[in-house]
Amino acid sequence: MALLIQNGEIVTADSRYFADIFVEDETITRIGSNLELPPGTEVVDARGCLICPGFINPHVHIYLPFMATFAKDTHETASIAALMGGTTTFIEMCCPSRLDHALDSYYLWKEKAHNHSACDYAFHMGVTRWNDETESQLRRIVADGTSSFKVFLAYKNFFGIEDTELFQTLRLGKEMGVITAAHCENAEIVSRLQTYLLSVGKTGPEWHEPSRPETVEAAGTHRFAAFVELTKAQGYVVHLSCAPALEEAARAKQRGVRLAIESVLPHFLLDNSLTEQPGVEAMKYVMSPPLRDRRNHRSLWNGLRSGIIDTVGTDHCPFDLAQKGLGELAFTDIPNGIPGIEERVSLMYTRGVVTGQIDIHRFVDALSTRAAKLFGLFPRKGTIAPGSDADLVVFDPTYRGIISVKTQHTQNDYNAFEEFGVKGRASVVTVRGKVQVRDGVFVGDRFRGRFLAREPIGDTHGE
Repeated sequence: MALLIQNGEIVTADSRYFADIFVEDETITRIGSNLELPPGTEVVDARGCLICPGFINPHVHIYLPFMATFAKDTHETASIAALMGGTTTFIEMCCPSRLDHALDSYYLWKEKAHNHSACDYAFHMGVTRWNDETESQLRRIVADGTSSFKVFLAYKNFFGIEDTELFQTLRLGKEMGVITAAHCENAEIVSRLQTYLLSVGKTGPEWHEPSRPETVEAAGTHRFAAFVELTKAQGYVVHLSCAPALEEAARAKQRGVRLAIESVLPHFLLDNSLTEQPGVEAMKYVMSPPLRDRRNHRSLWNGLRSGIIDTVGTDHCPFDLAQKGLGELAFTDIPNGIPGIEERVSLMYTRGVVTGQIDIHRFVDALSTRAAKLFGLFPRKGTIAPGSDADLVVFDPTYRGIISVKTQHTQNDYNAFEEFGVKGRASVVTVRGKVQVRDGVFVGDRFRGRFLAREPIGDTHGE
């Protein structure tokens, strides 16, 4: 069925204007006024609303075996939560451990998502070891359409890689035009700090942040940037949390290193005082890199406004209260992760656009367009133009609401942003022209989503 969205104000990363959008065969075909419609066209009235390109979350965990348990969401629950918040595409981290077979893990992750997602999805392929088979496996994965790698400079002996493995991954990424994302810490220092803190009886969740302090993240960011520079690869720092790490990444970018920077929703809005609460209340907020002192918020907002920070993801990773309680005796046993796939767009609009921290174009750019460009999805995704997929968000800026676990769609028993007020929400959301959310209610196809096979990005920078 054809679709017309009319009477709204179109907002992209670089333009803002009033026009109607006509959709046929999953694609935007016409933008203008007084468009002729074939019989049976579905019409959405967007009067008083903004029409944005579908938002893209570049960093989520859905299927995740981790720290003796599994993340709580399924692809069905996570994708519906994403759509309710205005996210029409997410990029999931495929994270095998060092003991797992990369290719088998990749197909397992794809199987978990296939025919179970309501929105479109892609993957970052985790590279957690390098042996005689790794290169051939990664080449097959890239040929299948996944054109980004993920490495961990943390989680020693589980996800973490050594320098030789990092160098080989980046060198292959450079050759194949694949961007490599990195969790930037220092696994050895974190391990030694954790051991020391536990040995002197500092076992509570308030010691999670001191076990991986800002200096460790800054050092990891510097190390990753140096490897990216030496290999002439393209790098992407994930979930950057603090001013010292941002300074390291910004210096690298300024000297021409091909480095993009992501921060995530919790690091803009939450701080480490939350981990000083009693018991499981504090455990809710354990993630890595940890929540930081709130003085870092200003640096992150400034970096986002200036464009030094390229994208805003979530690092969405839900563990329930019982799972968090596994760390009752030692903070090192608390499953790391804070959910946020549903709340990202409304909270960044409320705390960013409404307050003047960022303008509406930087908002669209950071939450949609730049991720599409970095990960080979643009202009199919991330913009509103003839020929683009009809992933559209009718965003109502007059909406007022309160975030609550009682109304969330994430499969979890708490919400890290409980009682945060929001100004604005995704009122109507389409995925390739199909209305999936209407008036804040999921009304669509639970199996609408498809895997986004992408061409490798390609290297235009030469040697």
